[in-house]
Amino acid sequence: MPKVTFNVNGQKTEVEAPAGETLLQIALDKGVPIEHACGGNGFCTTCLCKVEKGGENLGERNDKEENMGVIEENERLGCQATVEGDVEVEIVEV
Repeated sequence: MPKVTFNVNGQKTEVEAPAGETLLQIALDKGVPIEHACGGNGFCTTCLCKVEKGGENLGERNDKEENMGVIEENERLGCQATVEGDVEVEIVEV
């Protein structure tokens, strides 16, 4: 099972999560604070995450991310990025 490390305000939380789940859903399931104003539908950027390690272990960027201007290699929308392996992300406060 993949390990996801969330960095929120300098505090790291490592959790295990099923492959194929989004960063947002994993954070919500594990009690990690993350904004999601649009309910995880990819229409805002409040769940923006900076990928610190393991970006290659996230599913491919989709049209919703690109349409919201999330195109930097180390940035992903938590509601759209699916976990396929170990990853470490910083949750960005907008």
